[in-house]
Amino acid sequence: MGSEGYVPLFETKKVKGSVIYKLFAVSIFVGICLIFVYRFSHIPREGEDGRWAWIGLFAAELWFSLFWVCTQALRWNRVYRCTFKDRLSQRYEVEFPRVDIFVCTADPTIEPPMMVINTVLSVLAYDYPTEKLSVYLSDDAGSDITFYALLEASHFAKEWIPYCKKFRVEPRSPEAYFLSISDQNDVNEEAKEFEAIKKLYEDMENRITRAAKRDQLTEEQRSKHKGFSQWDSYSSIRDHDTILQILIDGRDPNARDIEGYPLPTLVYFAREKRPQYPHNFKAGAMNALIRVSGKISNGQIIHNVDCDMYSNNSQSVRNALCFFMDEEKSQEVAFVQFSEGFKNVTKNEIYSSSFRVSIEVEFHGMDGNGGTPYIGSCCFHRRDTLCGRKFDKECTSKWYKENDPESEESSHELEAKSKVLASCTYEENTQWGKETGLKYGTPVEDMITGLSIQCKGWKSVYFNPERKAFIGLVPITLPQILVQHKRWSEGNFLILLSKYNPAWYALGKISLGLQLGYLKWSLWAPSCFATLYYSIIPSLYLLQDISLFPQYSSLWFIPFAYVISAKYSYSLVEFLWSGGTILGWWNEQRIWLYIRISSYLFAFIDAILKTAGFSDEAFAITSKVIDEDVSERYQKEILEFGASSPMFTIITTHALLNFFCFLRVVKKLTMDAADIRYLDRMAMQILLCVVIVLINWPLYQALFFRQDKGKMPSSLTLQSIGFALLACTCFVYLQ
Repeated sequence: MGSEGYVPLFETKKVKGSVIYKLFAVSIFVGICLIFVYRFSHIPREGEDGRWAWIGLFAAELWFSLFWVCTQALRWNRVYRCTFKDRLSQRYEVEFPRVDIFVCTADPTIEPPMMVINTVLSVLAYDYPTEKLSVYLSDDAGSDITFYALLEASHFAKEWIPYCKKFRVEPRSPEAYFLSISDQNDVNEEAKEFEAIKKLYEDMENRITRAAKRDQLTEEQRSKHKGFSQWDSYSSIRDHDTILQILIDGRDPNARDIEGYPLPTLVYFAREKRPQYPHNFKAGAMNALIRVSGKISNGQIIHNVDCDMYSNNSQSVRNALCFFMDEEKSQEVAFVQFSEGFKNVTKNEIYSSSFRVSIEVEFHGMDGNGGTPYIGSCCFHRRDTLCGRKFDKECTSKWYKENDPESEESSHELEAKSKVLASCTYEENTQWGKETGLKYGTPVEDMITGLSIQCKGWKSVYFNPERKAFIGLVPITLPQILVQHKRWSEGNFLILLSKYNPAWYALGKISLGLQLGYLKWSLWAPSCFATLYYSIIPSLYLLQDISLFPQYSSLWFIPFAYVISAKYSYSLVEFLWSGGTILGWWNEQRIWLYIRISSYLFAFIDAILKTAGFSDEAFAITSKVIDEDVSERYQKEILEFGASSPMFTIITTHALLNFFCFLRVVKKLTMDAADIRYLDRMAMQILLCVVIVLINWPLYQALFFRQDKGKMPSSLTLQSIGFALLACTCFVYLQ
């Protein structure tokens, strides 16, 4: 289409009120500068009490200020996108590119097969030409139970896909769809078909669930498909051949649904694993998928989703193509990152696990600076950018019209030739994991891969539609949350310690705002020290009545009061604007405190050990299996502890230390008859201590009052009390 008649396929709008926010941010910056002036001009003299504590607080405030500056890059230039799918269909319906969809799973015990195949079925049923759709399930556990579940799903898909299209079903995950609709009591055709398809699903679910509980298949089940013979040489999860089976070959004229229409291609894949070879976790699986899919279907678009993120909108592929196929604005677009939604979030988000502000605010800010990060799931990529292609002026929007000839090889021949692409030795002496495919060497392969693509001249797009395109699960216990954030912060810190450090690797290649955005995540782990210092030292100095902040009656108190109140007031407004509640925001403050003093600390230590060669890389998968008692407490928004953990020891000791300091203040104010001058001098420290005590109230309940299985273990309680008392005693008597 010529430029004269050009009508865009998507629109970009800047957020309103950005000027007001920038003035507000400048006012906070002025307040921060005044705090620095105060700290620098009022340093206690040599030999005075509190001198080194004062200097330490100054250093912590410098760190917090650096971190705050980085967060401004995520709010300074927010943009929002909308698409025009009707225009896309009018122009390109017959020229749509092939799309390869990767669904990744790694452990059938904590990622149940029924959850996995619901995700697979939801993307198989996309509103998209089925002959141009291929779905690959990467099973890094190499489980015959998961293969059996996918085999069952391949049969059910012949009924499910036409049903979805006939009745325009949303969402197209069977489980989510049936839960969203009550049983049909009518006797019309639609009601009859609903009951029939639901019965088919329940029968399939029962067969898969029984097999999963037995953890083995019967001979009758294994005899249903020749693919089970590939497990004859299987030794263990870490030791087996490549297992590759094309369950539905979209090129086969006989691969039809019950209405006679073509079915999408469906492939089960488990790459070869050997104990002596590194498998590089999800990044290794994705790279093997890129190579294998290139041989089988070679879709120009690669779409990957985690096994727990089912499609909630059948139009998602078309939405993504609006960004890839626009004649004038899509040439630089390498990937389209969709937002995520979560179905098991409680009203007040006890674990702050929905990433509400990141999804509704921060990613839009990254998008306005030239590109959102790649977050590992719910993303559409151009295949050539994942394969290492650099952007150049010759890139045009006509790439999608390239139509590779269809392979005339049979499914069996394709399987045999593709297996070598997934062998343990294939990547030796190649650029895979370095310049080609997803990057190795960090638990956040997605983040570093997205950064690398953007540094090659490409842009990315963040799309956050009103109806969430993908719905997943959030962790429902505190240990899961802490481990999850430990993995993320460790991975991002490893990026900071590597050659991919955004400060210099991305210098001059991406915008400054985008650099600062990446640095914000990379600085998560080191933030533990400033947080620990600021939340412990001022409280300890209450024990000796030594002031580390300006007096309440001093003018220097105003900058501290303004910066703190303005920052947290805006944080609350932002959280409420993003759809949260006041109690949800309060819960977020608690969880972020716990994460900063535990997850980030262990992430920092592990990252240093790995960089120094003293520790091996590991990857922790968050369990999707839900215990009934735990789920009940989660629905009641009761914090879940229930196990001993080094992270819990730190969190509990920290909470008790502040509580003991708070008791000292209460004693001072009641029994010792403190005068007004005491409150004037110690106001900031008392306030800080009181807030920490209040925020830890659910923890104190778990320590001393609760009797359920989710309470804090008694042994850990006694241990933490001992540590906190020891710290207070040593501080008082050894100073």
